[in-house]
Amino acid sequence: MPTFEPMQRILPLVFLLFSIAYGQTVVPFRDFNNFFLSYENGGFKTIEIQPVKDYQAGDELVAYIDTRGNLRLYDGRQRKDITNLNVEYQVSDHLLGYMIGPTLNMWDKGRLQTLTYFGRKFLVKDSLIVYEDTRFNTLNVYWKKNTMSLATIIGELSIPTTVGENILVFKDNGNLFKVFQDGMIYEICAWNGTIDFQLGTDIICFNDPTTRTFVAFEHGEFIDVENQFMRKYKAGRGFIVYEDLNSNLWLYKNGEKTLLTNFISSFWDVKDDVVIWGENNYLFTYVNDEKIQVANFIPNTWEIKNNTIAYRNIMGGVSAMVNGVNHEITLLADSEFKIYGNSVLVKLFNNSHLVLSDGKVISN
Repeated sequence: MPTFEPMQRILPLVFLLFSIAYGQTVVPFRDFNNFFLSYENGGFKTIEIQPVKDYQAGDELVAYIDTRGNLRLYDGRQRKDITNLNVEYQVSDHLLGYMIGPTLNMWDKGRLQTLTYFGRKFLVKDSLIVYEDTRFNTLNVYWKKNTMSLATIIGELSIPTTVGENILVFKDNGNLFKVFQDGMIYEICAWNGTIDFQLGTDIICFNDPTTRTFVAFEHGEFIDVENQFMRKYKAGRGFIVYEDLNSNLWLYKNGEKTLLTNFISSFWDVKDDVVIWGENNYLFTYVNDEKIQVANFIPNTWEIKNNTIAYRNIMGGVSAMVNGVNHEITLLADSEFKIYGNSVLVKLFNNSHLVLSDGKVISN
């Protein structure tokens, strides 16, 4: 049962429409002139002419330290000065968190806010910021423009290691595991030892030591997916993938189980909307309820994010599958690559760049 009432989640329709239109993907990089650029809307835009010292980027924003040591932010619409003081900062796809001494601040869709003047460690994820408040020795969370205390800790504060994009698991003083989701807290179980929780977006999975079953948590409910422990498991965006004791690979989503493969997979991984696995020296994925071959070999380098799989192709260049469609970006060997949104940024050996976006490859 939840331990407190949900926070207000009904927002005006106008604000929702503005929020949807506000965010757009940025694809930041330093070019061969050391200019700081971003690819967006079919072209390249200069963010800074002077060299930047450091930057962190998500799908909708990039935060960076400019040549004078100032923290700045670019969200695909405008550049904003955040502070000219020394900061520790973190960026997710949607949020920026930064500390000036013990003061923890954040940025959320153009809105700046101070979370605490007594902060210490913090962690920024897509929809939440988890942080320690030393004033009352509490573990707190920022979520949907609201802050709340998760627990008052007796002894040493510690950021949970089990934090998903919009969901987290923490332990209170009585060894009681709890989960925070959608502004509410649910009790999991009391256990003196550790539990391997795998968190994604909107869903958690774990082997429950009290019931000896494999459990998924979503929409405020705990569901026994299997009546025994599973060997390995991971969570994505609204689904989980797990390997049973016979090495079969399963996908669980919306209450239904799907067998992905009954071959022993050489490897498999999950992130956001993507699951990939190796089978008979081929690379596969599962898109729109269909098993799809990504490549007729196992790449030695790959990255997955959102609906995109980027990988080293057979020639040593870079290819990508976006929403189930394969694209060859370059055959040039030793190219570096990274995913922003569903765009793939490729850095070539001569420090020029290619971007795969909307099925087209664009060069700067």
